Amino acid sequence: MSGENFWYSKPARPLCEASLQQAMARQQQLTKPLGALGQLESLAVHIAGLQASETPHIGKATIDIFAADHGIAVEGVSAYPQAVTAEMIRNFARGGAAISVLAREQGLPLAVHNLGTVADPEDLPGVTQYHLGKGTANFLHAPAMTSEGLQRALAVGQQVASERAAEDVDLAIAGEMGIANTTSASALACALSGFPAAILVGPGTGLNADGISRKITVVEQALAFHQLANQSPLAQLQAVGGFEIAAITGFFISCAQQGIVVLVDGFICSVAALLAMRINPSVRPWLLLSHLSAEPGHSIVAEAFMFKPLLNLGLRLGEGSGAALALPLVKHACQLHTGMATFAEAAVSTAANGSLS
Repeated sequence: MSGENFWYSKPARPLCEASLQQAMARQQQLTKPLGALGQLESLAVHIAGLQASETPHIGKATIDIFAADHGIAVEGVSAYPQAVTAEMIRNFARGGAAISVLAREQGLPLAVHNLGTVADPEDLPGVTQYHLGKGTANFLHAPAMTSEGLQRALAVGQQVASERAAEDVDLAIAGEMGIANTTSASALACALSGFPAAILVGPGTGLNADGISRKITVVEQALAFHQLANQSPLAQLQAVGGFEIAAITGFFISCAQQGIVVLVDGFICSVAALLAMRINPSVRPWLLLSHLSAEPGHSIVAEAFMFKPLLNLGLRLGEGSGAALALPLVKHACQLHTGMATFAEAAVSTAANGSLS
């Protein structure tokens, strides 16, 4: 499954080199010592290049949660029962989840996309039901998804990204929910990176040492069963991925193709981002890493991104929560770049090197 002629192979919107250079020149003339705002400076310049504007701006941002169940949950790889996926979908809809609070406090639209759960929740406001199946298959014994199921999940992500583009969204956040999806993400991370399960697998929702050991064994068995090492990223995703991970992968690719900046959440979303980069390398500049999570595999996956994570708070919740927490930093980076006066505008003397001493 090469994907060469599919929508997800079309290139992302290119970085505007002229705007990048103009923003860099402006940054050097702002009334502060060079580099005084650290990573916020390079972030603003980069977004200027993405938006083809010397003065970058993050106006409208949105959060989309993609949820699905995983067949691998029957192997005892999560501290929580599978029913929690559907229960959390209800919690998102009713405003009781962490991401619900963060979205509400920042005035961000929150939409939930249920791709398939064992216990389907009833129709809920703000939740779209896609019914791709009652979760994936147990990937110890069969591919997690059929080829058709994979394509449908990717297409959900494309559809949602297209809706956001039609709404003139500047920045998109994706979150995930799915009991056992850290097992799926760990298997994918191993296949994509070549690192062993013992290094990449972590506690997920809170497994003890015995649970982590069991999870490592399951991932090792899955990697051996599917022989994933030399397969394409799409084949790896079909073998051990999840409907929601595939949808997020498609979402990231389509956002980049349509010029929407993406703020990537924790381990699971970062694995989806790595898949997106492997499927379509041109999307890489559009995927900004919000934070480094407590999952041990995240630091390895994070190496694929152009920029270092903005936060390191020991988070391991998912839901898009880390990205939502980092969003104000991204906005402030752009606001500082655009709103600060230059030395000439403020009639402030510069140092010998042209900046404030």
